[in-house]
Amino acid sequence: MNFTFHTTPEIVFRSGSIREIGDLMGARFKRPILLTDKGLIEAGLVEPAIGSLEAAGVSILLFDDVAADPPAGKVKQAVNAARAHRADSVIGLGGGSSMDTAKVVSVLMNSEQSLEDIYGTDTVRGKRAPLALCPTTSGTGSEVTSISVITTEEDTKVAVVDNALYPDLAVLDPELTFGLPRHVTAATGIDAMVHAIEAYTNINRKNPVSDALAREALRLLSSNIVAACEKPGDRNAREAMMLGAMLAGQAFANSPVGAVHGMAYPLGGIFHVPHGLSNSLMLEPVLRFNAPNADHQYAELADVIAPGATGTHAQKCDAFIRRIVEIVEATGVERRLSQLGISHNDLPRMAEDAMKGQRVLQNNPRAVTYDDALAMYTEVL
Repeated sequence: MNFTFHTTPEIVFRSGSIREIGDLMGARFKRPILLTDKGLIEAGLVEPAIGSLEAAGVSILLFDDVAADPPAGKVKQAVNAARAHRADSVIGLGGGSSMDTAKVVSVLMNSEQSLEDIYGTDTVRGKRAPLALCPTTSGTGSEVTSISVITTEEDTKVAVVDNALYPDLAVLDPELTFGLPRHVTAATGIDAMVHAIEAYTNINRKNPVSDALAREALRLLSSNIVAACEKPGDRNAREAMMLGAMLAGQAFANSPVGAVHGMAYPLGGIFHVPHGLSNSLMLEPVLRFNAPNADHQYAELADVIAPGATGTHAQKCDAFIRRIVEIVEATGVERRLSQLGISHNDLPRMAEDAMKGQRVLQNNPRAVTYDDALAMYTEVL
């Protein structure tokens, strides 16, 4: 058995830790650019971090113009802002979009490479700037992954995948998630569950460390997501969700995702559907599509989320899928593409775009064709 496992070298997981970020980072970061979005500024989630950093004598440039599914143009603006500030470091505070943007800025701000030069796998040249990431959702796990997903000028999602994108420090403060609306809690939590499931069924880089992390992540997430949706201030549920999302991130960073993500990317790239919701919409059809090839692995995961399930692999696989659907429905998240204004006429283009995602489709336990993709989109229309 041969495998390699990577993750973020320093992780601080503690309620209230965002108010200590100046002490955690001050010795290393003197002129950071802090990347976030206006919604988090308005919610008051960024102010404690700024106050802590300023108290530590840090000169901060606040860039609050991060956009969802980071568009290439916005990312380039952030790189230019970092250069103009003569930033020596980067902080990403927010959801996956803020953290993904921060990763790319840390790579490009002192580099002669362009954004387009680093699309793909292992394309980064030179040393990135010091980087810290602080998630405000329990979903992407971006604080412990080497992946950044960018929306190109052509509205296609592409990935930058390189070990240089692992941050130096991840600061996880569950209190930052207490005020998340139900629909965001649901979509990001289901996204994290997808990470765990797809890491566990990867046909290329599945490994025992990722498997263990994926199982524990799925246990934490599946047993706490509904409570987190219904009781936003439930500290135990919020802590479990943030921990589960991080563990799932570590799992899929080393055993990458598959067709749920591949099918979800066109929803975000073309229609700007939030990433977590896109994954939620495509989860059930992809699980059913994969079942003939992955029933034994889904049966093993049934032991985690539906421990009363018995019978053959196929029977336990069915129990696993039923339990996943129950959880998704209990969160109240949208279940149909038509609810988002997507029509039957849009599906062929979506299926064509999905086929461009071979980076993730190659990991899926069952090969996906254009006709397969079209059928799965039709199933949830």
